[in-house]
Amino acid sequence: ITRMHFQWDWLCLGVLIISSVTAEIENEQTLDADVEVEDFDNQSQEADFDRDESSLEVVYQTPKPTGEVYFTETFDGVLAGWVLSKTKKEDTDDNIAKYDGRWEVEELKENTVPGDRGLVLKSVAKHHAISAMLTKAFIFDNKPLIVQYEVNFQEGIDCGGAYIKLLSSSDDLNLEYFFDKTPYTIMFGPDKCGEDYKLHFIFRHKSPKTGEYDEKHAKRPDIDLKKFYLDKKTHLYTLVLKPDDTFEILIDQSVVSKGSLLEDMVPPVNPPKEIEDPSDKKPDDWDERPKIPDPNAVKPDDWDENEPSKIEDPDAVKPEGWLDDEPQYVPDPNAKKPKDWDEEMDGEWEAPQIPNPKCETAPGCGHWVRPMKNNPNYKGKWKAPMIDNPNYQGIWSPRKIPNPDYFEDLHPFEMTTVSAIGLELWSMTSDIYFDNFIICSEKEVADRWAADGWGLKKLVASANEPGMFSQLVTAAEDHPWLWVLYILTLALPVGLGVLFCWPAKKTDEDTDFKKADISKPVTKGELKQERELEDDEIELEEEKENEDTAED
Repeated sequence: ITRMHFQWDWLCLGVLIISSVTAEIENEQTLDADVEVEDFDNQSQEADFDRDESSLEVVYQTPKPTGEVYFTETFDGVLAGWVLSKTKKEDTDDNIAKYDGRWEVEELKENTVPGDRGLVLKSVAKHHAISAMLTKAFIFDNKPLIVQYEVNFQEGIDCGGAYIKLLSSSDDLNLEYFFDKTPYTIMFGPDKCGEDYKLHFIFRHKSPKTGEYDEKHAKRPDIDLKKFYLDKKTHLYTLVLKPDDTFEILIDQSVVSKGSLLEDMVPPVNPPKEIEDPSDKKPDDWDERPKIPDPNAVKPDDWDENEPSKIEDPDAVKPEGWLDDEPQYVPDPNAKKPKDWDEEMDGEWEAPQIPNPKCETAPGCGHWVRPMKNNPNYKGKWKAPMIDNPNYQGIWSPRKIPNPDYFEDLHPFEMTTVSAIGLELWSMTSDIYFDNFIICSEKEVADRWAADGWGLKKLVASANEPGMFSQLVTAAEDHPWLWVLYILTLALPVGLGVLFCWPAKKTDEDTDFKKADISKPVTKGELKQERELEDDEIELEEEKENEDTAED
């Protein structure tokens, strides 16, 4: 019974370890726990699951908008309406200032969907600029703004951006002269350099008082963006601005950041009501010292400031065997003067110095000097002790005055009208893939558009995912401690097989147990022989008793 309990304990432990490994793999396949998952629209789900299970059998059809849109682009047909910039970037070396980076329309390198093409940034270390007019301008009034597009860093990303700009409407907007200083209303999308992973949402806010524009940046998302930039998969980036002055940022239809245009932008939309008076100056007699030396303190008479901090140790003794007459370094006896040595030009040649080999076995060489030790009489320079400053007035700060530039914009959603979209980028990595741009006001329209484009790419990528073994290896690369679980998981079936199947060694207790509980069939001959043995034993006992009686 004890052995059976032991076996069942091992079995339960094996199940727990296998369950933990499975849970870890499933966890690796989900987004960060802090990401709030948006529910898919029913139409989006049906569109995903109605497709063929095999990525090799999918039939791609160019997405078509199902409602009102301000701009769409799939790059599946002729690249119409897009304009390459012909100008130069300002404040940049002329050698690299020109926007001469190359763009191509291509299919994805991996997880290709036949017929589905995108715009690809091809050049390294060059400026790229391309833009297009919207089908109709977006006016910020009573409808939400939804901006959505796909990005795939096909070669990963070292340093570069994949963000877009929604260009502000103006009479002099000329896309051939689109460059870094072209006024924009919104900038949105991924950006990365070194280990700094960013997801920009910036809008240019116009002061109702001065008419000047100021950039307002959304706070960083609370999740790790690294996986989206380095996994070489197509990801869907969505920005939603609502008339109630709130915003949401989504990656792959999951909310990664949200907030208020009034409260969650840096710097804030509305300036402070009061500011420090720039003309106010600290009085000359203002005392900010919380502590001062005690003016009544007196240096003690026995305080000797001349005592050194270190003195020679008088108790030190020169180690026995110290070689006083041997130098620490001697000329290298094996060194030879170079053949090209010119004593007139180079001076008299001397062999290079090497450690004295005689000193290697001795405690030391050369003149012995007593070691130094801390001086017990050292006190240092005397200073008066510190006391609270009776004249302390606190840290001075300028007085506050009303902010002459103060304003209160209660509806920053009402931004400058947008009439064009542009990509103005620099990258040290090539083959950045863009696809399926859409600007609209209805979530259902954006979700359906995503299902017909990004949803199909996701389906193909999932079908091409590596098997369980590759996923286990990938998970262990991120979490090396998983190798221990893997080894235990592989060893447990062997151990359990031995415990349950290998014949156990018989013990004396097992033998006695079996003799007591198991009846064996007895033949007549065996039974007669047992009776004869019993009779002989009885006769021997009787004879012994008789002998004992005779002796008495």
